[in-house]
Amino acid sequence: MFRNKSNRIFLIFFVVIVLVSFYSLSFEKMINVPEEIKIFEDEKQSFNVRFPFKVDHTKIDTNILKLSPKTDNDEKMLYLNPVNIGKTNIQVKLLGIIPFGSVKVDVVPKTKMIPGGQSVGVRLNTKGVLVVGLEKIKGIDSKYHNPAQEAGITVGDSILQINHIQIKDADHVTKIINENKNNQLNLKVKRRNEVFHVDIMPIQSVEDEEYKIGVWVRDKTAGIGTLTFYHPATNKFGALGHAITDVDTGLLLTVDNGQIVKSKVASIEQGKKGKPGEIKGIFYETSNPIGNLKKNTNFGIYGEAYDPLIHELYQEPIDIGYQYQVKEGKATILTTIDNNQVEAFEIYIEKVNRQRTPNTKSMVIKVTDPRLLKKSGGIVQGMSGSPIIQNNKLIGAVTHVFVNDPSKGYGLFIEWMMQEGGIDLLENNQIANDYSLAK
Repeated sequence: MFRNKSNRIFLIFFVVIVLVSFYSLSFEKMINVPEEIKIFEDEKQSFNVRFPFKVDHTKIDTNILKLSPKTDNDEKMLYLNPVNIGKTNIQVKLLGIIPFGSVKVDVVPKTKMIPGGQSVGVRLNTKGVLVVGLEKIKGIDSKYHNPAQEAGITVGDSILQINHIQIKDADHVTKIINENKNNQLNLKVKRRNEVFHVDIMPIQSVEDEEYKIGVWVRDKTAGIGTLTFYHPATNKFGALGHAITDVDTGLLLTVDNGQIVKSKVASIEQGKKGKPGEIKGIFYETSNPIGNLKKNTNFGIYGEAYDPLIHELYQEPIDIGYQYQVKEGKATILTTIDNNQVEAFEIYIEKVNRQRTPNTKSMVIKVTDPRLLKKSGGIVQGMSGSPIIQNNKLIGAVTHVFVNDPSKGYGLFIEWMMQEGGIDLLENNQIANDYSLAK
Protein backbone atom coordinates (compact mmCIF):
# COMPACT_ATOMS: atom_id res chain seq x y z
CA MET A 1 0.00 0.00 0.00
CA PHE A 2 2.85 2.35 0.81
CA ARG A 3 4.39 1.54 -2.55
CA ASN A 4 1.14 2.36 -4.39
CA LYS A 5 0.88 5.68 -2.58
CA SER A 6 4.49 6.49 -3.49
CA ASN A 7 3.80 5.62 -7.13
CA ARG A 8 0.77 7.94 -7.20
CA ILE A 9 2.79 10.79 -5.68
CA PHE A 10 5.58 10.16 -8.19
CA LEU A 11 3.09 10.11 -11.08
CA ILE A 12 1.48 13.40 -9.96
CA PHE A 13 4.92 14.96 -9.54
CA PHE A 14 5.96 13.73 -12.99
CA VAL A 15 2.83 15.16 -14.63
CA VAL A 16 3.38 18.53 -12.92
CA ILE A 17 7.00 18.63 -14.13
CA VAL A 18 5.92 17.81 -17.70
CA LEU A 19 3.26 20.52 -17.69
CA VAL A 20 5.64 23.12 -16.25
CA SER A 21 8.21 22.17 -18.89
CA PHE A 22 5.65 22.63 -21.65
CA TYR A 23 4.55 26.02 -20.43
CA SER A 24 8.09 27.23 -19.79
CA LEU A 25 8.88 26.85 -23.50
CA SER A 26 7.61 29.39 -25.99
CA PHE A 27 4.36 28.57 -27.73
CA GLU A 28 5.98 29.19 -31.09
CA LYS A 29 8.77 26.65 -30.50
CA MET A 30 6.42 24.02 -29.15
CA ILE A 31 4.05 23.89 -32.13
CA ASN A 32 6.68 24.96 -34.69
CA VAL A 33 4.61 27.78 -36.23
CA PRO A 34 4.68 31.57 -35.57
CA GLU A 35 2.22 33.17 -33.17
CA GLU A 36 0.88 35.30 -36.02
CA ILE A 37 0.39 34.41 -39.68
CA LYS A 38 -0.48 36.63 -42.63
CA ILE A 39 -2.00 34.81 -45.58
CA PHE A 40 -3.24 36.13 -48.92
CA GLU A 41 -6.94 35.82 -49.66
CA ASP A 42 -6.50 33.47 -52.63
CA GLU A 43 -3.66 31.30 -51.34
CA LYS A 44 -3.68 28.33 -49.00
CA GLN A 45 -0.90 27.56 -46.56
CA SER A 46 0.34 24.51 -44.68
CA PHE A 47 -0.26 24.31 -40.95
CA ASN A 48 1.31 21.35 -39.17
CA VAL A 49 0.54 20.59 -35.53
CA ARG A 50 2.63 17.96 -33.83
CA PHE A 51 1.74 15.63 -30.99
CA PRO A 52 0.77 16.26 -28.19
CA PHE A 53 -1.09 19.29 -29.63
CA LYS A 54 -4.39 19.44 -31.50
CA VAL A 55 -6.40 22.21 -33.13
CA ASP A 56 -9.83 23.11 -31.75
CA HIS A 57 -11.82 23.51 -34.98
CA THR A 58 -14.83 24.96 -33.14
CA LYS A 59 -12.92 28.13 -32.20
CA ILE A 60 -12.19 29.26 -35.77
CA ASP A 61 -14.28 31.92 -37.53
CA THR A 62 -15.24 29.95 -40.62
CA ASN A 63 -16.36 33.16 -42.36
CA ILE A 64 -12.67 34.09 -42.46
CA LEU A 65 -10.81 30.78 -42.57
CA LYS A 66 -11.41 27.07 -42.97
CA LEU A 67 -9.07 24.19 -42.20
CA SER A 68 -8.82 21.05 -44.25
CA PRO A 69 -6.55 17.99 -43.94
CA LYS A 70 -3.80 17.53 -46.49
CA THR A 71 -4.71 13.87 -46.60
CA ASP A 72 -7.84 12.02 -45.54
CA ASN A 73 -8.37 11.82 -41.78
CA ASP A 74 -5.12 13.60 -40.94
CA GLU A 75 -5.56 16.14 -38.13
CA LYS A 76 -1.87 17.01 -37.91
CA MET A 77 -1.16 18.06 -41.50
CA LEU A 78 -3.61 20.81 -42.35
CA TYR A 79 -4.21 23.50 -44.96
CA LEU A 80 -5.32 27.04 -44.09
CA ASN A 81 -7.98 27.98 -46.64
CA PRO A 82 -8.89 31.70 -46.64
CA VAL A 83 -12.55 32.53 -47.17
CA ASN A 84 -12.69 36.30 -46.68
CA ILE A 85 -10.38 39.16 -45.69
CA GLY A 86 -10.26 39.50 -41.90
CA LYS A 87 -8.76 38.13 -38.71
CA THR A 88 -9.36 35.00 -36.66
CA ASN A 89 -7.53 32.71 -34.23
CA ILE A 90 -6.54 29.06 -34.30
CA GLN A 91 -6.88 27.62 -30.79
CA VAL A 92 -4.29 24.94 -29.94
CA LYS A 93 -4.83 22.50 -27.07
CA LEU A 94 -2.49 20.15 -25.28
CA LEU A 95 -3.71 16.57 -25.86
CA GLY A 96 -6.82 18.16 -27.34
CA ILE A 97 -8.02 19.07 -23.82
CA ILE A 98 -5.95 21.79 -22.13
CA PRO A 99 -5.89 25.24 -23.88
CA PHE A 100 -2.24 26.01 -24.63
CA GLY A 101 -2.23 29.03 -26.91
CA SER A 102 -3.51 30.45 -30.16
CA VAL A 103 -2.20 31.52 -33.54
CA LYS A 104 -3.47 34.82 -34.93
CA VAL A 105 -4.34 34.55 -38.61
CA ASP A 106 -4.71 37.69 -40.71
CA VAL A 107 -6.19 37.12 -44.17
CA VAL A 108 -5.06 40.04 -46.34
CA PRO A 109 -5.63 41.07 -49.96
CA LYS A 110 -2.86 40.49 -52.45
CA THR A 111 -0.66 43.51 -52.96
CA LYS A 112 1.46 44.21 -56.01
CA MET A 113 4.41 46.55 -56.44
CA ILE A 114 6.92 47.43 -59.11
CA PRO A 115 10.41 46.43 -57.94
CA GLY A 116 13.04 49.15 -58.11
CA GLY A 117 16.77 48.72 -58.61
CA GLN A 118 17.38 52.19 -60.03
CA SER A 119 20.26 54.20 -58.62
CA VAL A 120 18.80 57.39 -57.13
CA GLY A 121 20.29 60.54 -55.75
CA VAL A 122 18.91 61.57 -52.36
CA ARG A 123 18.77 65.18 -51.16
CA LEU A 124 17.51 65.72 -47.63
CA ASN A 125 16.94 68.94 -45.70
CA THR A 126 16.73 68.47 -41.96
CA LYS A 127 14.01 69.76 -39.69
CA GLY A 128 15.81 72.68 -38.08
CA VAL A 129 19.59 72.25 -37.90
CA LEU A 130 21.62 69.45 -36.36
CA VAL A 131 24.38 70.28 -33.88
CA VAL A 132 27.48 68.41 -35.08
CA GLY A 133 30.11 70.18 -32.96
CA LEU A 134 30.73 72.57 -30.06
CA GLU A 135 33.48 75.18 -30.01
CA LYS A 136 34.70 77.74 -27.51
CA ILE A 137 34.59 81.39 -28.61
CA LYS A 138 37.16 83.99 -27.65
CA GLY A 139 35.08 87.00 -26.69
CA ILE A 140 35.95 90.71 -26.74
CA ASP A 141 36.79 90.27 -23.05
CA SER A 142 39.67 87.97 -24.19
CA LYS A 143 38.08 85.03 -22.34
CA TYR A 144 36.83 81.79 -23.89
CA HIS A 145 33.13 80.93 -23.71
CA ASN A 146 30.74 78.29 -25.02
CA PRO A 147 27.20 79.55 -24.38
CA ALA A 148 25.50 76.51 -26.00
CA GLN A 149 27.43 73.99 -23.92
CA GLU A 150 26.83 75.99 -20.75
CA ALA A 151 23.08 75.94 -21.54
CA GLY A 152 23.15 72.14 -21.82
CA ILE A 153 23.14 71.69 -25.60
CA THR A 154 25.06 68.61 -26.80
CA VAL A 155 26.21 67.17 -30.12
CA GLY A 156 23.24 65.45 -31.78
CA ASP A 157 20.63 67.98 -30.65
CA SER A 158 18.47 69.66 -33.27
CA ILE A 159 17.73 73.39 -32.98
CA LEU A 160 14.18 73.86 -34.26
CA GLN A 161 13.43 77.50 -33.35
CA ILE A 162 15.19 80.61 -32.08
CA ASN A 163 12.97 83.20 -30.40
CA HIS A 164 9.94 81.28 -31.78
CA ILE A 165 11.20 81.66 -35.37
CA GLN A 166 11.29 78.37 -37.32
CA ILE A 167 14.86 77.63 -38.46
CA LYS A 168 15.33 77.16 -42.20
CA ASP A 169 19.04 76.39 -42.48
CA ALA A 170 22.49 77.12 -41.03
CA ASP A 171 22.67 80.62 -42.55
CA HIS A 172 19.31 81.42 -40.96
CA VAL A 173 20.76 80.60 -37.52
CA THR A 174 23.68 82.98 -38.07
CA LYS A 175 21.34 85.74 -39.27
CA ILE A 176 18.97 85.53 -36.29
CA ILE A 177 21.80 85.47 -33.75
CA ASN A 178 23.50 88.53 -35.24
CA GLU A 179 20.27 90.48 -35.60
CA ASN A 180 19.69 90.02 -31.86
CA LYS A 181 23.35 90.87 -31.03
CA ASN A 182 23.94 90.52 -27.28
CA ASN A 183 20.30 89.97 -26.33
CA GLN A 184 19.30 86.67 -24.73
CA LEU A 185 17.96 84.04 -27.12
CA ASN A 186 15.38 81.32 -26.48
CA LEU A 187 16.06 78.07 -28.37
CA LYS A 188 13.62 75.26 -28.99
CA VAL A 189 15.68 72.07 -29.03
CA LYS A 190 14.92 68.43 -29.84
CA ARG A 191 16.96 65.59 -28.34
CA ARG A 192 15.78 62.24 -29.67
CA ASN A 193 12.09 62.22 -28.65
CA GLU A 194 12.34 65.06 -26.12
CA VAL A 195 11.67 68.72 -26.96
CA PHE A 196 12.76 71.47 -24.55
CA HIS A 197 13.70 75.19 -24.40
CA VAL A 198 16.95 76.82 -23.26
CA ASP A 199 18.02 80.44 -22.87
CA ILE A 200 21.41 81.44 -24.31
CA MET A 201 23.36 84.71 -24.26
CA PRO A 202 25.44 85.09 -27.47
CA ILE A 203 29.11 86.05 -27.29
CA GLN A 204 30.73 88.55 -29.66
CA SER A 205 33.83 86.98 -31.18
CA VAL A 206 37.03 89.00 -31.03
CA GLU A 207 38.14 87.45 -34.33
CA ASP A 208 35.38 88.66 -36.65
CA GLU A 209 33.09 90.64 -34.29
CA GLU A 210 30.20 88.25 -35.16
CA TYR A 211 27.81 87.09 -32.43
CA LYS A 212 27.95 83.34 -31.83
CA ILE A 213 26.63 80.66 -29.47
CA GLY A 214 29.42 78.10 -29.97
CA VAL A 215 27.85 75.45 -32.22
CA TRP A 216 28.64 73.90 -35.58
CA VAL A 217 25.45 72.87 -37.36
CA ARG A 218 24.37 70.95 -40.46
CA ASP A 219 21.12 71.44 -42.35
CA LYS A 220 21.28 69.06 -45.30
CA THR A 221 22.86 65.95 -46.72
CA ALA A 222 23.03 64.15 -50.05
CA GLY A 223 24.04 60.72 -51.28
CA ILE A 224 23.42 57.76 -53.55
CA GLY A 225 21.08 54.85 -52.85
CA THR A 226 18.86 52.31 -54.57
CA LEU A 227 15.11 52.39 -55.07
CA THR A 228 13.31 49.38 -53.56
CA PHE A 229 9.71 49.68 -54.73
CA TYR A 230 7.11 51.84 -56.40
CA HIS A 231 3.46 51.33 -55.32
CA PRO A 232 1.24 52.35 -58.28
CA ALA A 233 -2.01 52.63 -56.31
CA THR A 234 -0.63 55.36 -54.04
CA ASN A 235 2.43 56.63 -55.97
CA LYS A 236 4.48 55.86 -52.85
CA PHE A 237 8.07 54.67 -53.05
CA GLY A 238 10.58 53.17 -50.63
CA ALA A 239 14.36 53.09 -50.87
CA LEU A 240 17.62 52.30 -49.02
CA GLY A 241 16.20 49.85 -46.44
CA HIS A 242 18.00 51.74 -43.66
CA ALA A 243 18.16 55.27 -42.28
CA ILE A 244 20.08 58.26 -43.54
CA THR A 245 22.28 59.22 -40.61
CA ASP A 246 24.57 62.15 -39.94
CA VAL A 247 28.15 61.38 -40.91
CA ASP A 248 29.56 62.95 -37.71
CA THR A 249 27.05 61.97 -35.04
CA GLY A 250 25.62 58.76 -36.49
CA LEU A 251 22.14 59.95 -35.57
CA LEU A 252 19.06 59.60 -37.75
CA LEU A 253 18.31 62.84 -39.61
CA THR A 254 14.77 64.16 -39.30
CA VAL A 255 13.23 65.20 -42.60
CA ASP A 256 11.86 68.66 -43.20
CA ASN A 257 11.78 68.17 -46.94
CA GLY A 258 13.79 66.35 -49.54
CA GLN A 259 13.81 64.83 -53.00
CA ILE A 260 15.05 61.90 -54.98
CA VAL A 261 16.57 62.58 -58.38
CA LYS A 262 17.89 60.49 -61.23
CA SER A 263 21.39 59.15 -60.78
CA LYS A 264 23.81 57.12 -62.85
CA VAL A 265 26.75 55.06 -61.67
CA ALA A 266 30.10 56.61 -62.55
CA SER A 267 32.37 54.05 -60.92
CA ILE A 268 32.45 51.32 -58.26
CA GLU A 269 35.10 50.90 -55.60
CA GLN A 270 35.27 47.14 -55.07
CA GLY A 271 34.54 45.80 -51.61
CA LYS A 272 37.29 43.88 -49.83
CA LYS A 273 37.60 42.14 -46.49
CA GLY A 274 37.62 44.81 -43.78
CA LYS A 275 36.85 47.62 -46.22
CA PRO A 276 33.34 48.04 -47.71
CA GLY A 277 33.22 49.16 -51.32
CA GLU A 278 31.19 52.06 -52.66
CA ILE A 279 29.14 53.08 -55.67
CA LYS A 280 30.05 56.55 -56.87
CA GLY A 281 27.23 58.16 -58.76
CA ILE A 282 26.34 61.36 -60.53
CA PHE A 283 23.07 63.23 -60.07
CA TYR A 284 21.47 64.33 -63.34
CA GLU A 285 18.30 66.16 -64.37
CA THR A 286 18.43 67.67 -60.88
CA SER A 287 15.94 70.36 -61.84
CA ASN A 288 13.38 67.60 -62.46
CA PRO A 289 13.24 65.46 -59.29
CA ILE A 290 11.39 62.15 -59.59
CA GLY A 291 9.84 62.19 -56.12
CA ASN A 292 9.57 64.03 -52.83
CA LEU A 293 11.01 62.68 -49.62
CA LYS A 294 8.72 62.66 -46.60
CA LYS A 295 10.10 60.14 -44.14
CA ASN A 296 13.52 58.93 -42.99
CA THR A 297 13.32 55.84 -40.75
CA ASN A 298 15.54 53.04 -39.51
CA PHE A 299 14.00 50.90 -42.25
CA GLY A 300 14.42 53.16 -45.25
CA ILE A 301 13.31 56.44 -46.77
CA TYR A 302 9.80 57.01 -48.14
CA GLY A 303 7.90 59.53 -50.19
CA GLU A 304 5.71 60.04 -53.24
CA ALA A 305 6.78 59.78 -56.87
CA TYR A 306 5.83 62.45 -59.38
CA ASP A 307 5.58 59.89 -62.22
CA PRO A 308 5.55 56.07 -62.36
CA LEU A 309 8.97 54.68 -61.40
CA ILE A 310 9.41 51.82 -63.83
CA HIS A 311 12.29 50.35 -65.83
CA GLU A 312 12.81 47.85 -68.64
CA LEU A 313 12.89 44.74 -66.44
CA TYR A 314 9.65 45.51 -64.58
CA GLN A 315 7.01 47.69 -66.14
CA GLU A 316 4.16 45.82 -64.48
CA PRO A 317 3.71 45.22 -60.73
CA ILE A 318 4.38 41.82 -59.16
CA ASP A 319 3.13 40.21 -55.94
CA ILE A 320 4.86 40.94 -52.66
CA GLY A 321 5.86 37.99 -50.50
CA TYR A 322 5.51 37.88 -46.72
CA GLN A 323 8.21 36.46 -44.51
CA TYR A 324 6.47 33.09 -44.21
CA GLN A 325 6.93 32.76 -47.99
CA VAL A 326 10.66 33.54 -47.89
CA LYS A 327 12.77 30.40 -48.11
CA GLU A 328 16.45 29.59 -47.91
CA GLY A 329 17.69 29.17 -51.45
CA LYS A 330 18.16 31.01 -54.74
CA ALA A 331 16.88 34.53 -55.30
CA THR A 332 17.85 37.62 -57.29
CA ILE A 333 18.53 41.27 -56.53
CA LEU A 334 17.93 44.19 -58.86
CA THR A 335 20.58 46.88 -58.80
CA THR A 336 22.54 49.28 -61.01
CA ILE A 337 26.29 48.84 -61.48
CA ASP A 338 26.75 50.54 -64.84
CA ASN A 339 25.43 53.94 -65.92
CA ASN A 340 21.66 53.86 -65.23
CA GLN A 341 20.86 50.31 -66.32
CA VAL A 342 18.94 48.11 -63.84
CA GLU A 343 20.08 44.47 -63.96
CA ALA A 344 19.21 41.24 -62.15
CA PHE A 345 21.91 39.32 -60.27
CA GLU A 346 21.81 35.93 -58.58
CA ILE A 347 22.07 35.61 -54.80
CA TYR A 348 21.48 32.85 -52.27
CA ILE A 349 19.41 33.35 -49.10
CA GLU A 350 21.44 31.52 -46.46
CA LYS A 351 19.28 32.21 -43.42
CA VAL A 352 15.78 33.57 -42.73
CA ASN A 353 15.11 35.17 -39.34
CA ARG A 354 11.39 35.07 -38.57
CA GLN A 355 10.47 38.38 -36.89
CA ARG A 356 7.51 39.72 -34.94
CA THR A 357 8.75 43.31 -35.03
CA PRO A 358 10.70 45.22 -37.71
CA ASN A 359 14.43 44.57 -37.90
CA THR A 360 16.88 45.25 -40.72
CA LYS A 361 18.50 41.82 -40.26
CA SER A 362 15.61 39.73 -41.59
CA MET A 363 17.76 37.44 -43.72
CA VAL A 364 21.38 36.67 -44.53
CA ILE A 365 22.15 36.81 -48.24
CA LYS A 366 25.20 35.89 -50.31
CA VAL A 367 26.00 37.20 -53.78
CA THR A 368 26.68 34.26 -56.11
CA ASP A 369 26.54 36.03 -59.47
CA PRO A 370 30.06 35.87 -61.02
CA ARG A 371 29.65 39.17 -62.88
CA LEU A 372 28.57 41.14 -59.82
CA LEU A 373 31.35 39.58 -57.71
CA LYS A 374 33.91 40.56 -60.33
CA LYS A 375 32.56 44.10 -60.69
CA SER A 376 31.92 45.05 -57.03
CA GLY A 377 33.17 42.19 -54.87
CA GLY A 378 29.59 41.69 -53.68
CA ILE A 379 27.52 44.21 -51.76
CA VAL A 380 28.81 47.79 -51.60
CA GLN A 381 27.63 51.11 -50.19
CA GLY A 382 25.01 52.64 -52.45
CA MET A 383 23.51 49.21 -53.16
CA SER A 384 21.34 49.40 -50.04
CA GLY A 385 17.68 49.21 -51.00
CA SER A 386 18.24 46.84 -53.93
CA PRO A 387 15.04 44.76 -54.11
CA ILE A 388 15.21 41.02 -53.43
CA ILE A 389 12.99 38.80 -55.57
CA GLN A 390 12.24 35.12 -55.00
CA ASN A 391 9.71 33.01 -56.93
CA ASN A 392 8.68 36.17 -58.81
CA LYS A 393 7.65 37.87 -55.55
CA LEU A 394 9.18 41.02 -54.09
CA ILE A 395 10.27 39.82 -50.64
CA GLY A 396 12.72 42.40 -49.32
CA ALA A 397 15.67 44.74 -49.78
CA VAL A 398 19.41 44.68 -49.23
CA THR A 399 20.37 46.67 -46.12
CA HIS A 400 23.94 46.02 -44.97
CA VAL A 401 27.17 44.35 -46.04
CA PHE A 402 29.34 42.10 -43.86
CA VAL A 403 32.56 44.06 -43.35
CA ASN A 404 34.69 40.90 -43.25
CA ASP A 405 32.97 39.29 -46.25
CA PRO A 406 31.56 41.71 -48.84
CA SER A 407 29.90 38.86 -50.72
CA LYS A 408 27.44 38.59 -47.81
CA GLY A 409 25.00 40.97 -46.18
CA TYR A 410 21.61 41.42 -44.58
CA GLY A 411 18.19 41.83 -46.14
CA LEU A 412 15.01 43.39 -44.76
CA PHE A 413 11.53 41.89 -45.23
CA ILE A 414 9.39 43.92 -47.61
CA GLU A 415 6.48 43.85 -45.14
CA TRP A 416 8.47 46.03 -42.74
CA MET A 417 9.12 48.56 -45.50
CA MET A 418 5.43 48.59 -46.43
CA GLN A 419 4.57 49.23 -42.80
CA GLU A 420 7.06 52.09 -42.51
CA GLY A 421 5.92 53.53 -45.84
CA GLY A 422 2.31 53.69 -44.65
CA ILE A 423 0.92 51.28 -47.24
CA ASP A 424 -2.32 49.85 -45.88
CA LEU A 425 -3.11 46.49 -47.45
CA LEU A 426 -6.83 46.75 -46.83
CA GLU A 427 -7.01 49.99 -48.80
CA ASN A 428 -5.29 48.50 -51.81
CA ASN A 429 -6.99 45.22 -52.64
CA GLN A 430 -7.87 46.55 -56.11
CA ILE A 431 -4.31 47.54 -56.98
CA ALA A 432 -3.89 45.24 -59.99
CA ASN A 433 -7.17 46.31 -61.57
CA ASP A 434 -6.58 49.98 -60.80
CA TYR A 435 -3.13 49.88 -62.37
CA SER A 436 -4.36 48.07 -65.48
CA LEU A 437 -7.16 50.62 -65.95
CA ALA A 438 -4.70 53.49 -65.51
CA LYS A 439 -2.50 52.11 -68.26
